[in-house]
Amino acid sequence: MTAPDLEPHRRELHVHCYRMLASFHEAEDAVQETFVRALRGWDGFEKGAFRAWLYRIATNVCLDMIRRDGRQVTTLTSFTEVPWLQPFPDRMLPRDEEPDSVAVRRETIELAFVAAMQVLPARQRAAFVARDVLGWSAKETAAMLEISVAAANSAVQRARATMQERLPANRSEWSTSELSDEEQGVLAAFIDAHERFDVPAMVSIAARDLRITMPPNGIRWQGLAEIEPKLRRAFVDQPDGDWRLVPTMANRMPTAASYLRQPGDTLFRIFKFDVLRVEHGRIAEITTFGPAAVIAAFDLPRILE
Repeated sequence: MTAPDLEPHRRELHVHCYRMLASFHEAEDAVQETFVRALRGWDGFEKGAFRAWLYRIATNVCLDMIRRDGRQVTTLTSFTEVPWLQPFPDRMLPRDEEPDSVAVRRETIELAFVAAMQVLPARQRAAFVARDVLGWSAKETAAMLEISVAAANSAVQRARATMQERLPANRSEWSTSELSDEEQGVLAAFIDAHERFDVPAMVSIAARDLRITMPPNGIRWQGLAEIEPKLRRAFVDQPDGDWRLVPTMANRMPTAASYLRQPGDTLFRIFKFDVLRVEHGRIAEITTFGPAAVIAAFDLPRILE
């Protein structure tokens, strides 16, 4: 049989591996390895569900990577405990109009969901994604993991209990990939306040229990009482230079790409990505990522002149 064209499945497999691994680039590597294994094993493929076969290979690749690297966290009080966590650019998500694509529900790509997945043991992680994200049956899940149906059901039940404990109780069940008007407004206000060094404006759009984390640096700030003085020092007392921010999206969440022009420089250079979680019209959490690992995936320039 002629080897199939695997490229149409790249985006959906990338998201699948990202949920398992929480790293954009490691998920990218997993997809490449999936394609290699699929082409090597093509002659032995029996006619049947081709996409399910690809997902099975991709899942096994991820399981091998998780077990090899020991990538599992035991506690999750903030994203700093998942130092390998990276944002996933929305531009790289599967398009709904693509044939055979798996629709990406916003709930299952948000940072909180992906980070919570890292608490699950490898097999529970795979079983949970198969059943509750991909919508596979218990029989299909068991076949993918090469375990009994009873074992698959047990793994899913334990995973569901863990995920329920780790995810915010008031999270929304979004059905759209677009930002709400509220989120767009908050993102615009965040960008405006950031560029003007307006600390009161920043505070006005922040929840009192605002949390800021910066994986993989381990930095975590909690609450306006701690954060506001840090903002004043950074933006008023000891500014690093001038800022320009560009709106974008990561993990179906409002995101700002920040460019810094340092004293003595004439150019704004990419500096960081701030991914915002907005609740009730205020910023509840900011996750800040350095640009080096993911800038190319966002299709943004490194320099603003």
